[in-house]
Amino acid sequence: MAHIEFIWWWMLFLLPLPLLVTKLLPPHRQPAAIQLTYLPTEGSLTKPSHWFSQLMAGAIWVALVVACARPAWFGDPITVQPKHRDLMLVVDLSYSMSQKDMKNGDEYIDRLTAVKQVLDPFIEKRQGDRLGLVLFADHAYLQTPLTFDRETVRRQLNQTVLKLIGTETAIGEGIGLATKTFVDGQAPQRVMILLSDGTNTAGVLDPIQAAEIAKKYHAVIYTVGIGAGEMVVKDFVFTRKVNTARDLDEKTLKQIAHITGGKYFRARNSQDLEDIYATINQLEPVQQASQTWRPQSEWFIYPLALALVLSFILVIVRRNHV
Repeated sequence: MAHIEFIWWWMLFLLPLPLLVTKLLPPHRQPAAIQLTYLPTEGSLTKPSHWFSQLMAGAIWVALVVACARPAWFGDPITVQPKHRDLMLVVDLSYSMSQKDMKNGDEYIDRLTAVKQVLDPFIEKRQGDRLGLVLFADHAYLQTPLTFDRETVRRQLNQTVLKLIGTETAIGEGIGLATKTFVDGQAPQRVMILLSDGTNTAGVLDPIQAAEIAKKYHAVIYTVGIGAGEMVVKDFVFTRKVNTARDLDEKTLKQIAHITGGKYFRARNSQDLEDIYATINQLEPVQQASQTWRPQSEWFIYPLALALVLSFILVIVRRNHV
């Protein structure tokens, strides 16, 4: 918690010094009174109150000793990781992510919902990493710049909706925009997790070219292909098999991962997604080294200023009574 501390606290032992000097030294002898034959009747001088001078002198001494003890205000501890990792989440927001083929328990949910459910705890565990979020559909969009604020990344991911930036799939632009965020950073590790359920159908940048650029800037890309694949669906009377992942371009996703030194994963249901992100957590462990510091503000100037003001007041009072 934030509080005030005395850095040189041992200086406070000087507080009783004036009392000790008064008790140990011999008493001061008053000079003999001078007898005058005539005393002025007008403008007679008054002697300053003895207790007032002692009170002011004592306050000045206390203020000086407190200033010497160096009072300082310390804020709440702040923990930072000296060697952080930049980790960009690149999420497909094309309309095919609305396909309800991700089995979650006894029901099927759409792909985007499954991604949100799995990424939420994944983001929470990435303490020490700078996280960012890129969404792509017709074009790529930087939803969240790299930040240590994991709660902001989680909240903005959970607020994403389909058709927000189109219905197509611009994988290359997603990789390119995520790579661009790495360029000005100083992180020793740059990781990208790309999730898509389709084929590159939009954008001005080819996914393989984007992967080559990412490799140039030392970014490692883990790719995740999402889609159940073959499913049995019911018609009015009969059942039939359909391939819900027919648009998934696994070849390109594998090549992207291979070029950058990452790995490709396939997610057919919510459990697969959980296992994949658990594996990525093991491949890219969270940095354990950290540094903790507390903001500090020196406050000795305040008692020192008080001592100076009281000294001026005491001088003026004594001069007016001389």
